[in-house]
Parts: sequence; C-alpha cells; structure tokens
Amino acid sequence: MSEDKNNFSDQETPQPQQNRNSNTLFQIRLPLFIAFALVVGVLIGATTFAPSGHNPQGTAKSYLKFRDILSYIDRDYVDTVNIEELSDYAISKMLEKLDPHTSYIPASELAMARSYLDGDFEGIGVEFNIFKDTIYVVTPLSGGPSEAAGIQAGDKLIQVDGESVAGVNITNEGVFKRLRGPKGTKVELTVLRKGNNKPLNFTIRRNKIPTHSVDVSYMVDAHTGYIKVSRFSAHTFEEFKEALTGLKKKGLQQLILDLRGNPGGYMDHATRMADEFLSGEKLIVYTDGKGSKYDSKTFANVKGDFENGSLIVLIDEGSASASEIVAGALQDNDRALIVGRRSFGKGLVQMPIPLNDGSELRLTISRYYTPSGRSIQKPYVAGTDEYQKDMLNRYERGEYFHPDSTLFVDSLKYSTTLGRTVYGGGGIMPDVFVARDTTEMSEYLSKIYNKNIIGEYTLNYYRDNRKKLDKMSFDKFQKTFDVTDKMLQDIVTLAKEAGIEQNTAQFERSKNLLRNNLKAFIARSVYGNNGFYPILHESDEEFQQALKEFTRAKRLARGDV
Repeated sequence: MSEDKNNFSDQETPQPQQNRNSNTLFQIRLPLFIAFALVVGVLIGATTFAPSGHNPQGTAKSYLKFRDILSYIDRDYVDTVNIEELSDYAISKMLEKLDPHTSYIPASELAMARSYLDGDFEGIGVEFNIFKDTIYVVTPLSGGPSEAAGIQAGDKLIQVDGESVAGVNITNEGVFKRLRGPKGTKVELTVLRKGNNKPLNFTIRRNKIPTHSVDVSYMVDAHTGYIKVSRFSAHTFEEFKEALTGLKKKGLQQLILDLRGNPGGYMDHATRMADEFLSGEKLIVYTDGKGSKYDSKTFANVKGDFENGSLIVLIDEGSASASEIVAGALQDNDRALIVGRRSFGKGLVQMPIPLNDGSELRLTISRYYTPSGRSIQKPYVAGTDEYQKDMLNRYERGEYFHPDSTLFVDSLKYSTTLGRTVYGGGGIMPDVFVARDTTEMSEYLSKIYNKNIIGEYTLNYYRDNRKKLDKMSFDKFQKTFDVTDKMLQDIVTLAKEAGIEQNTAQFERSKNLLRNNLKAFIARSVYGNNGFYPILHESDEEFQQALKEFTRAKRLARGDV
C-alpha cells in the first residue's frame, strides 16, 4: 500500500484474483463511496445554491423547524452536546431516505474521499505493508523521494519524526497520517535494515507522487494485448491511450480490456475510453433527470485508435458506475464481447455540492442509460439495508456460479444495434458467463491471505535473493523459476507462527494456487506489475476463458451475429 493511499484507494498491493473475489464489506461499499465521481468531471460547475421552486414554503417550514430544535438542544439540553456532530448525523439519516448514493461528507472526511480519484498525491513515495505490528517497505516508488534518499525494499520503519511506530498497533490510517503531507515539507525516518547493526536515519523531503489507474498493459502473445484499468481517475484516459499506443506498436490485433473490480470514477474518462473503440457518432450514454436540466447525451466524436480489432471486456460484480458505462456502450453497439459476471448495478448520477463549512453534499440528480435504453441501476428500497446486502444475496442465490435466470425476463429485454438481446434491471449482463472459480480455494488459504503471510515471505525472499533475481530476465523467470515444496513448507511454518492451525487436506487442495500466487508475488518484487499479472493470469479462469472467446469476438467485430 502506498503511504498516501487511503481506504478509498485501490492502489494497495495487488491481491490474487481468487482472493480478491472474496468481497469484504469495504469492497462491497467502495462503489458507494466514490459514486459521486461519475459526473464530477462534467458537472463540477453546477454547484450554486438556488431555493427550491417546487415547494418553497415546505422547504422554509422544515428548515425553521430544524433550526429551532438545534437551538433548543444547544441552549436547554441537560448535558453538553456537540451540535455540529449532531447536525451531521441528522443530515446523514435524512439522506438515507432518498437513495443509496446520495450522501453527505463532513469537512473532516472530504480530503480522504476525494483523494481516491486524484491523479497524484504528495508524500514520500513508498509502498508498505504491516507485518506483525511492524511497517515494512515493500518498495520505494520509482523516481520518488524515498528512492532518491536510499530507502530500500525490506527496510523496517521504526520511527517517524522521533515517534515510535513499531509495536504500537499502528494502522494503515496511522501510517498515512504520519507520512503524507504537503510538497516540500520534511519527514525524519528511522529504519532497521538487514545487515546493519544500527538503525539508519533518513531525512526525506515530500514531493508530488504520480499514481496510476492503468495497473498493467502487456502482450499476451504476438497479436493479443491486455489492459487492466482499476478505476477512472484524473489521468486514466491519458494512461489508457499510452498503453494502447504501446501495444499497437507491438503488433496488437485483438484486445482484452479488464474492468473487473473497477468501481468507477470520472464519467468523461469513461466515455472518452469508449470512444476509442467506437466509429462514427454512435451513442455512448445518456442521462435523464427531473425536468431537462440534467439530461444529456454523449456520442462518439473522434477517430479512435482501436475501432476495428476484436475486443473483449472483462467485468464482475465489482465493476460499477463508469465501468458499466464503458461495458454497456460497447455491448449495445456490438463492439465488444462482454465476459465475466453481472456487474454491480450503479446507474445513479451524483452532483458534488460544496457547503459553506467545507463539507459536501453529493446529490443524485439523474439516472444514466446505455444506448439501447437500459437502466443499469439495480433496484433499491430507500431506508433499508438490502442494497448493501446485494453482494451477499448474490452469493447466497448462487449467482457467482451460474446466471440468475430470474433476471432474464421479457420486461427487461432490450436489443443491441445488430439485434442481439441484452437485459437491463441491475448491472451489465455478460455475453459469456464465467463462474467464480473456487475449486482450489480453502479456508486455510484464505487465512494465509488475510494474515498477509505471502507478502511477508515474498519480501524476505526477494531481499535474500535480490542479486540473483535482478539479473534474471522476466522471460527466463517465467519459464524456469519454480516454487519448491520447501518454499511452500516455509509458508506453512510462517502460518503456524501467526496462529493459523495447519490443515493438511485444505493445503493439498490449494497447493497449486498457492504456488502460482507465490511466484506471481515474487515476480512483482522484481518486475513490478508487468511480472505479477502474466503469472497470475495462468490461474485466472476468467482471463483464460476470455482468450478462448476471440473467435466469437471476431465474428462480432465483423457484424456477424
């Protein structure tokens, strides 16, 4: 995890696809947290307050009632209360009666909420993990101030500005608070390094550190390219264009665009990406709100860099909002074959409205629709928690393992440009369903992931074998490096030390997957994401299925449906 990322960021150390599929509560809520960004790029200027013309007397009456109650509480209530906190709570509860994505962000939380989509951040530029209550440097970010100062992978961070940060139950949030800060400010670090008997001290001047939303792009074979986009942030389109251009120079003829786990972001970056694949002036997305004030249509309007080659888009239940705009536009225009599982189903558009105390209201102003007229927003009942339970409900219905037939009904049926049948009613339905692969997963392996045992082992292994690994090309590593049985037993030993009881049967079930993941993480330490993902994809069933579907994708690209 980068020191300036936060709980709204998904630039944490990548996790294996099999593990990422286990949706934590945070992963389920992530699209809710960043939903406001869907239109911030196009509606940021529409924030001037205006009194309601719909029911001005009712609005004024309610406002005065709320003001009077707060005044009575502040003046006469038996105990001292924090009026600002009370007001924030009342506002949040009021908004729960609207829809799942309208929200209020207090001023104290706004910077964190916005930073997820920032194109860069200011800090010292390290990626870290916390093992056994100790902060380990996974890697100093290339070109960042920590790299320039001499911080190395494997360093143990024990003090920040003279304050102990080891053995004090520090959290990721605590690390963020201490390491990030304005450009030009200094921070004093004390680290322990293997081979040095005494702690090392570093003075690092914080600087602006670029972040990336295109996690990786590479050629799978001589003709097939792959691009993974993790979110739609401030520089996503530029990163995507650079990746696409690079693949074309290497002979790109067919492409896998991976939007799995992508919770969305800026709408304009999504529509510009879709435009790179669509010829002419095809409709990409339209919005419909109260009246016509927030109604809009977005069309393709540029000559795209990949308008003709075969295209497959990977999605899953974590693909939301702007991701669904891209997938829906390409599916409805018969430009791409969609592979995976039903997407999240977030089709409400929020407008960020800054308030006078520095807080922000994110108000739903419209719904968005795919070119065929589908609303991607899944059903919700205001004031209940069923919406938040949707991912759990999908799992319990078995939808991760087979399509939900109840969603394929005539009332939700729509047609693509070439007459293919697609369905609305909550998320993008894939053209090719791929069940979640759990054959090699086990409770034992999940515990190893949750305790970050693989990360700890990888860090130590790379540190001990760095000279040999750094001299090895990735091609040679991929073909010749083997994760030995002894290495797997070392993982078992670390798991025991972490309090994980050994389960031989589950270990045998998960051994091949563990072997793949361990090799992928070692590759990441040496070659970055360009080494991590190609190896991880060897055991990624959704990726492997996508490769098998290019014959069908080619027919679709020719208009042969």
